Amino acid sequence: MGFKRLLAGLGAGGASVETVLADPNVLPGGTLRGEVRIQGGKVDQTIEGLTLSLQARVEVEGGDSEHHQDIRFQQHRLGGAFELKEGALHAVPFAFQVPFETPVTAVGGQQLRGMVLGVHTELAIDRAVDAGDLDPIAVHPLPVQQGILDAFGQLGFRFKGADLERGQIRNTRQRLPFYQEIEFFAAPQYPGLTQVELSFVADEHAVDVVLEMDKRGGLFTEGSDTFRSFTVTHAEAAGTDWANYLHQWLHSVGGRRGWI
Repeated sequence: MGFKRLLAGLGAGGASVETVLADPNVLPGGTLRGEVRIQGGKVDQTIEGLTLSLQARVEVEGGDSEHHQDIRFQQHRLGGAFELKEGALHAVPFAFQVPFETPVTAVGGQQLRGMVLGVHTELAIDRAVDAGDLDPIAVHPLPVQQGILDAFGQLGFRFKGADLERGQIRNTRQRLPFYQEIEFFAAPQYPGLTQVELSFVADEHAVDVVLEMDKRGGLFTEGSDTFRSFTVTHAEAAGTDWANYLHQWLHSVGGRRGWI
């Protein structure tokens, strides 16, 4: 028995954990539901804690180099310590709200390239930690976000890529330590423009929309006419012609800079 307990502590013959989502599709501010299933191993073990987190792969810039970091930005501890008998199955149901600021990872039923985000399960057992797996989730746009994304498509822009970057966008409602950038190749009707970058920062009341084109002088350089930031409440989502709004702004800036 002592040898079996030693093997369990080293990860051989010990308990295993699996997280099962009722539905991996969710909106920012929505609720994820499911259960964590802990399967007992070949010995009795003490489960000291079970924690679920949302985890995102984030780009970090430092000096002349870049690297990626996995950041857990919301944690939920499920219950307390308990004894797990040999071979027993212990299921723990859960339900928690996804922050409104959670990045969008799926649009039109398609996963956005560059997005790695999901539910991370951590099992503390016999003074050790089983990190478990990352269970991907699909975060779909809120109505405001969907309307603006649709407008880019209507204007002829093409999706280039998306990523998460560590840092803060000034003068927004941002709380998380990172933000999302969604990049588009410019439409042919805007000659001289190569791409536009879009960021959303949402809470339960409204969405801050941040647009930048022709990146010069640093990221989100305020005071430049290539930078646009505005706020839309959720109630206003359906009342704006976003394609016309974006076209007017892009055409105005392009005209002043001689792009159009």
